[in-house]
Amino acid sequence: MKEGLTMPVRLRKFIGTLIIIALVVLYALVATTVATLKLAESAWYIHLLYFLFTGVLWVVPAMVVIRWMEGSKRNKSP
Repeated sequence: MKEGLTMPVRLRKFIGTLIIIALVVLYALVATTVATLKLAESAWYIHLLYFLFTGVLWVVPAMVVIRWMEGSKRNKSP
């Protein structure tokens, strides 16, 4: 990408922050809804495993957004 067409770092971080907030809220709603509808009669350890798994799983898309927020790695001369 040409130097003049890159997004400013502050704007990129602002957009990324909004995306992460929306991701966490949406993900929590979906994970809780699925647990309520599908795991209502399950044992406590099934709930524990489900919420451990889904509690960590949101990190994967968040890492992608955070890497995007960092921008391209440029070779900086000292």
